[in-house]
Amino acid sequence: MTEAIGFIGLGSMGGAIARKLLERGTPLHVFDIDAEISAKFRHLGAHVHASPREVADQAVLVFSCLPTVSACRQVALGSEGIAHGTQVKIYAECSTIGHAVCDIADGLAERGIATLDCPVSGGVKAVRMDTLSVMAAGADPVYAQAVPYLERFGKKVFRVGRQPGQAQTMKLVNNLVSAANMAAAFEAVVFGAKAGLDPQVMVDVLNASSGRNSATQDKLPDAVLSGTYDFGAKVEVIYKDVCLGIDEAQQIGVPLWVGSHIGQVWRYAMSQGGAQDDFTTLIKHMQKLAGCDVF
Repeated sequence: MTEAIGFIGLGSMGGAIARKLLERGTPLHVFDIDAEISAKFRHLGAHVHASPREVADQAVLVFSCLPTVSACRQVALGSEGIAHGTQVKIYAECSTIGHAVCDIADGLAERGIATLDCPVSGGVKAVRMDTLSVMAAGADPVYAQAVPYLERFGKKVFRVGRQPGQAQTMKLVNNLVSAANMAAAFEAVVFGAKAGLDPQVMVDVLNASSGRNSATQDKLPDAVLSGTYDFGAKVEVIYKDVCLGIDEAQQIGVPLWVGSHIGQVWRYAMSQGGAQDDFTTLIKHMQKLAGCDVF
């Protein structure tokens, strides 16, 4: 029988990953602060607990997927956190929190718990469609024990290093590029639309030409042209990731000229009350400024 593992954080992304693990026969011990979400997972067959500590009392390997650095610190090191569990040996951090994962890893190491840094990319739809990518960094025995589970929800698992923090850096690199792709593609197609070009034709041309990128291939056709604006991540999440990337680049002396401007674009979306909206709604702010009502 497959060994039971733990999962903390059953929101949009964490919930999708946890469901995938359950679907593939993985017994789960779970915790989420939302009782309604927890009840849904109990119905799906997961063992629901009242705290991260209780999960860590049952599972040797515990995953976490949370929206903020403070939430990750509390779950890992708080008074009812993973650090106080009696069975846990490995903490796997799927959240995007930058080098805060190093402080968490140090705190857990004092309790004899190893950390695997393993953020994910692709969004909720990628989990459902089995196209999710996972970036992992951790010691050899830690990675070896966790990778069979990573492969149950990740299409591609990349070993990017052996120290916690290295996978976080890779994720921030990825998300800086992704955020820039969206900003550039969205404002360019708004320009084209206002000039009279057909949006679908623009996307088709871009995807057959040198302007092709993740925004033109996925986000524009799937969530903008369809009118659903439901790609699966909030504006505040991508803004948080861009800010983390800019801050950490500055700490090691790397000027992010483009990244800094991209940060301003997403800050504007935040200032318009769009923090909780899907990040593809960025194009709505751009078309409003342009006086274009195509999207």
